[in-house]
Amino acid sequence: MSENRQPALPARQTLTRAALALSGWVTLAATALPGNTPARWVPVLLFVCFGPGLALLIPQPGPLGPGARLETAALAAPLGLSLAVIAATTLFLAESFSGTAFLVSLAAFTTLASALPGLPLSGSARGAAGRTGTSTGRG
Repeated sequence: MSENRQPALPARQTLTRAALALSGWVTLAATALPGNTPARWVPVLLFVCFGPGLALLIPQPGPLGPGARLETAALAAPLGLSLAVIAATTLFLAESFSGTAFLVSLAAFTTLASALPGLPLSGSARGAAGRTGTSTGRG
């Protein structure tokens, strides 16, 4: 066996990644519900706003500092909406935009992104600012 094996992910992080990976496909299934019920549009709204952004930010290695949750919440919506705009623009330019194609592209991206390590957060969110005994480099 190889000695360079990565440690197994904690159960909570695995469940979070699985939930993020499935969120887009559940949202796509919700569009099959009849009419304009909240059970149809609320999952779509929440997924488009937060799903792709959270999938890029949540899978972080190691424990997060106290500011990480706030930073993740603050970045998830703008990042998710930016990815949604890119997906919609690409589908419009390819003249193949539909609600289903839009959600499938975001769901596929979210599934892929949730399987990869998250984007690095700032040093203060990881807890670097709260460490004692570290040199700041100032004289």
